[in-house]
Amino acid sequence: MAGNMGMEQLIPIVNKLQDAFTQLGVHMQLDLPQIAVVGGQSAGKSSVLENFVGRDFLPRGSGIVTRRPLILQLINSTLEYGEFLHCKGKKFPDFDEIRREIENETDRMTGSNKGISNIPINLRVYSPNVLNLTLVDLPGMTKVPVGDQPPDIEHQIRSMLFTFVKRDNCLILAVTPANQDLANSDALKISKEVDPEGMRTIGVITKLDLMDEGTDARDILENKLLPLRRGYIGVVNRSQKDIDGRKDIKAALSAERKFFLGHPAYRHMADRLGTPYLQRVLNQQLTNHIRDTLPGLRDKLQKQLLTLEKDVEQFKYFRPDDPAIKTKAMLQMIQQLQSDFERTIEGSGSAQINTNELSGGAKINRLFHERFPFEIVKMEIDEKELRREIAFAIRNIHGIRVGLFTPDMAFEAIVKKQIARLKEPSLKCTDLVVNELSNVVRICTDKMSRYPRLREETERIITSYIRNREQMCKEQLILLVECELAYMNTNHEDFIGFANAQQSSDNSNKTHKLGNQVIRKGWMCIHNLGIMKGGSRDYWFVLMSENISWFKDEEEREKKYMLPLDGLKIKDVEQGFMSRRHTFALFNPEGRNVYKDYKQLELSCETQDDVDSWKASFLRAGVYPEKSSDVSNSDEDGRESSTESTTSMDPVLERQVETIRNLVDSYMKIVTKSCRDLVPKIIMHLIINNSKDFINGELLAHLYASGDQVIYV
Repeated sequence: MAGNMGMEQLIPIVNKLQDAFTQLGVHMQLDLPQIAVVGGQSAGKSSVLENFVGRDFLPRGSGIVTRRPLILQLINSTLEYGEFLHCKGKKFPDFDEIRREIENETDRMTGSNKGISNIPINLRVYSPNVLNLTLVDLPGMTKVPVGDQPPDIEHQIRSMLFTFVKRDNCLILAVTPANQDLANSDALKISKEVDPEGMRTIGVITKLDLMDEGTDARDILENKLLPLRRGYIGVVNRSQKDIDGRKDIKAALSAERKFFLGHPAYRHMADRLGTPYLQRVLNQQLTNHIRDTLPGLRDKLQKQLLTLEKDVEQFKYFRPDDPAIKTKAMLQMIQQLQSDFERTIEGSGSAQINTNELSGGAKINRLFHERFPFEIVKMEIDEKELRREIAFAIRNIHGIRVGLFTPDMAFEAIVKKQIARLKEPSLKCTDLVVNELSNVVRICTDKMSRYPRLREETERIITSYIRNREQMCKEQLILLVECELAYMNTNHEDFIGFANAQQSSDNSNKTHKLGNQVIRKGWMCIHNLGIMKGGSRDYWFVLMSENISWFKDEEEREKKYMLPLDGLKIKDVEQGFMSRRHTFALFNPEGRNVYKDYKQLELSCETQDDVDSWKASFLRAGVYPEKSSDVSNSDEDGRESSTESTTSMDPVLERQVETIRNLVDSYMKIVTKSCRDLVPKIIMHLIINNSKDFINGELLAHLYASGDQVIYV
């Protein structure tokens, strides 16, 4: 049973490397050449391996039997025994004892609940019946959890298989039973994912004797059906009856040979089928594979050896009490901190990239360009309240006189009130950025965990500096808002001016004719559909400047209804008993039917925020809330008459209110645009860039000033 004798010693050398890596418990950075055995449950993997050895030594039973990778090293020897790496020096001449040890070692790591583990068991078998060969027996693919197995057992097994078969230096022994459709083979499916060209895959077809009468696997074995570069080899294993009856493997191999010679479909290729031929092919393939990968393996080993020798050289003359070494270590840690902080903020690449969430510079960027603008937009203006305030301001400025012209003082009073509201989102943005910077500092100082005092002092110094800069930044942002309040630049090139505002006011009733634009889309629930239709149903709504339509789904293919908005108003509807949804209604103040036979169309959203957002969108479409004079009819301070007067204004006052409203809208667009641009720049300059300069230039001096007890502990 001689194999490729010229390179025969390569396999034992790789075995020694494999044992060394496993025994040391280190991560195997070298991609050692090996053969991984994959297949579905009961595909015959264990029987193939036992046929190689000529002995029964693998656990058997129903469900998942192989629950840990078994690195099986076969070594040609005059004596016959087994050795486990975890039982160093102990020989197992009894192969039944080897089976029990595999079962015990598996249960020790995974328990008895059919769980799995990716920590391998290393078994070395010496026998005159084997060729030098190393295989990794992996758990069979399963679909359904059994017993106490976790629900994701299939995913766990796939992950374990892929850790082995995805390596370029791993040959894949794909075991598939002949009585299963080859297109549904678990083994070939996995090998196809990692080896699409079939360069590393060797196909093994088992259970050829169990195929239906009149069928055979000739096309598969001749590599015609699903071709692989290394081809297919057919074997016949012992049946379960033979195993239970303790049929000798030598007799089984003889019966296998007789089956191939006697079968009309296989007799012409009988010399290229069977377990002995498969073992010879695997020995030759593995030896050749090791020979091909040896140059790259040697280069990797040499590089790792040089790195280790360099590290060892540094510790030859090491003295723990040498202050120069401590100073050097501290300098290296501070330099690492500077580099990590820079890369985290600037996004110039890092060895440990967070793949779960945004962090560092990316999160700050989102705060600047998404969160901060959203906070500004979230300051929704109560359109009705704003118009009421404008009307009061105009009337109070005119006093007892009848105002013929729109007063600019009303515009200034209203605008100042709106500008002052920008202070809160600006300061909130600063708080969020400082919180993220503190997280970045905490992450970057993780590498100082061996020196807790140094880490604590470093965090304290940097955080204190950031807090000081935060206070300066907030003062500048408040100053920015105060500058905007100090002077209303009505000569700004983007400001529409009084003439254009009045023209817009005069044409406000004609705006719908300028174009039916889409204002908002989203899901809402219609409540008054009637009992026969279930009472309520969700629809996809499209709000436009002239009408609102609803559809069955987001595809907008089946339109259910289109409702014109002319003359409609909005009002709140009291929340129903046991209902968690927030409801409002569209209605016609003249009492006409709005939707079919209904006086109002009741709509609801899951949250109050959604309702408020939809109401704001309806305001843009010219649908305003109902009059609220009845709400304040019990006030004793004369507010009833003032409210009624603002909700039913005379035409002159209404035009003046609309003019001021247009002016406020135009000027606030200018101010918010300026704030959205300047606030991130101020934060970037006063906090982030200054903190970066402090860490790079002044941090070390502050640490030295803290004293030796911090630096050298």
